[in-house]
Amino acid sequence: MRINKIITIAAFLVIVLLRINLNGQGHYELFPESLNILPYKANFLEPRMGFQFRALENDLRLDIGHSKDLIKYISDGGISFSFGADFFTFTKLRGEPDFHFPVDAVDYLFGVNFGAKKNILSGEIGTRLRISHISAHFVDGHFDPTNEKWRDGRKPIVYSREFVEFIPYYKIYYARFYAGITYLFHVVPEDIGKTIIHAGMEYYLISLSSGFLHPVLAYDFKLVDIGVQSGTNSLSAGFKLGQIDREGVTILYNFYSGYSAHGEYYNVFENYSGININVEF
Repeated sequence: MRINKIITIAAFLVIVLLRINLNGQGHYELFPESLNILPYKANFLEPRMGFQFRALENDLRLDIGHSKDLIKYISDGGISFSFGADFFTFTKLRGEPDFHFPVDAVDYLFGVNFGAKKNILSGEIGTRLRISHISAHFVDGHFDPTNEKWRDGRKPIVYSREFVEFIPYYKIYYARFYAGITYLFHVVPEDIGKTIIHAGMEYYLISLSSGFLHPVLAYDFKLVDIGVQSGTNSLSAGFKLGQIDREGVTILYNFYSGYSAHGEYYNVFENYSGININVEF
């Protein structure tokens, strides 16, 4: 793991943030209550607290983690800067009798993020920069003790990547559009391409909202390179219970088509749909 690179870049971003207001009249907030840049709702690689049931399959995904802004600085020009940390896992499980859920595979992500946004006219522009590490592992649930072999003939591999991700967005009323790029400055296995292109959107159907119930649509696209270039599509539709830009619970029907987001299955192409239930902080 090239953790020293992540720490160096993170330290540089903190120094920049701490020096931004030398000639300004802005103010700092330490450990602000809400995130400066909200997660992109249909993007698989976002911090979540919840789970997904795949339709017609014995497959459950469990997400445990959070993103927290540590410092926020609001300049006298109305630009909101932030520096934060990400720690989360996304886990592949299956169901068995007696309420058992063996863990097949788990992916760990930790890193830092830097955000900036500003209100313009009837909208908002912003961006998020993440520097992160991901590692993936098979767990004991992937081993079949009866036959004493790995399930599906897939043996554990070393999967590790460190990356820089840059995704700007434009928000107008209750719609947010984004596009960006991820560069993997270190990756194993080596047949994974180092550049990922992102694009997506999310839209709250505010005309159909009722109290704290808000219908939402979201879509995320990635162009990845696993030997050959291929598109990954994630489409979600459902509703959020709570405030749109604050804490709440989302219940979404999700359709996913593309290479698996789990590192141990990085070269497996998947098509599935399921129900996501997530608690948003």
